[in-house]
Amino acid sequence: MPLQNRVLPTGEIVADPARGTLTGNRGIIHRPNRTLGTSRWSHHAWICCVLDWQGRKRPVMTGRKWTELFFLDEAVAFAAGHRPCGYCRRAAYQQFVTAWTKAAGDRPSAKEMDKVLHCARIIPRSRTQQTYQAPLADLPSGATVLHDNQPHVLGEGRMHPYQPTGYLPAIDRPTTGHTTVLTPRPIVAVLRAGYRPALHPSATL
Repeated sequence: MPLQNRVLPTGEIVADPARGTLTGNRGIIHRPNRTLGTSRWSHHAWICCVLDWQGRKRPVMTGRKWTELFFLDEAVAFAAGHRPCGYCRRAAYQQFVTAWTKAAGDRPSAKEMDKVLHCARIIPRSRTQQTYQAPLADLPSGATVLHDNQPHVLGEGRMHPYQPTGYLPAIDRPTTGHTTVLTPRPIVAVLRAGYRPALHPSATL
């Protein structure tokens, strides 16, 4: 039976057998029996990491160091409010910081980014994902929106419907109207400044 460790673009953590392309964590949020408790994070450094790092292996959701979470790809991790890990994904992290600096004007530390991101990804005093409305035509590639009540990752003129196993074939991206944005505002600014997330092979944007 799959463990409850798959993160959706809507921020929910579900049990799903489909494999993702990235892992990550928010601290220790699992119990000794490898199930989740009520907490959805234990610190504000929400990161996304490579699946294989120097050949290290361990049974998932064991021990008390961290809780492995899994994402279809970086666009999904971004929608859920995670950023690149500065250790195992150093090049991506540096590109992310460079784009953040271009968007915000000041070069941030990891802790500064995590503080800003936490305020933008979660509704205060809740575990609910913070979303907002924006003109669909103004959003950058790599952002994730709700379209017809289904998450879609945006590209130039096209967008892919999300499924846990991968993206469905791209459809035309509407050029008018507003949409519900899942990706937090600071990350949308990073995408607008030029960062391109690593996408699942099923995405052909």
